[in-house]
Amino acid sequence: MFKGVYDLTSGMLSQTRNLDVIANNISNVSTSGYKTETYLDSTFRELMFSRVGNRDKTDANEIGTQTMALLPSAVETDYTQGVLEETGQILDFAINGNGFFQVQGQDGNVLTRNGSFILDEEGYLAAPSQGRVLGTNGQPIYLGTDAFTADASGNLFLENGTLAGRIGVFDVPGGDYQQALQKQGEGTYVANGQVQAVNTPIQWKYVENANVDAVREMTRMMSSQRALQSASQILKIYNQLMGKAVSDVGRV
Repeated sequence: MFKGVYDLTSGMLSQTRNLDVIANNISNVSTSGYKTETYLDSTFRELMFSRVGNRDKTDANEIGTQTMALLPSAVETDYTQGVLEETGQILDFAINGNGFFQVQGQDGNVLTRNGSFILDEEGYLAAPSQGRVLGTNGQPIYLGTDAFTADASGNLFLENGTLAGRIGVFDVPGGDYQQALQKQGEGTYVANGQVQAVNTPIQWKYVENANVDAVREMTRMMSSQRALQSASQILKIYNQLMGKAVSDVGRV
């Protein structure tokens, strides 16, 4: 009976975490460049085999201290490109292919696919609430005005024909985003290693929509809610059975 309680409790915790991830996806369906996330968990059996067969014991924990049947594994991000939508806004840019914009954040450079930019107070091209956009030379791009034109390479030309800078597109070697990138929040990521400039085309006056499938996420949410409710109801039955067993045994 206790094994059933552990299974149900861990299942409820897992479904709660899953609902949090799904809710975050749905809330960002209109966020430019947002990438869908999927919650993954593993069974105690899978975790045990993984730890027994892992030669690196640096972060090892005693297996006996784990009591839940389902254990959090990871939140996986789907980095596939979203649909590019024409906005007509002069400060909007979209990457048509692999790569990220690089932004000069307060705690270091971050990567993002959200190309809905602004001009900051000093006239630099910037990502709202994140920092200044970096060019291919790794330096912020000063415009001073929104009267400019752009080409498919990300070159920005002022009205007098002067080249103000070139928006950089950066990618991780090998393109293994699951291992190479760490989520920071607000659609930004930090690379675990070096990034390199690439020549991926940039579409001006476009933004990349979130790659969230709203219908799929709603279906997943309903399925997860039903599983959570079912586990909760069965857990109540277990609780009633244990209470009755204790009271009956006490009378005997």
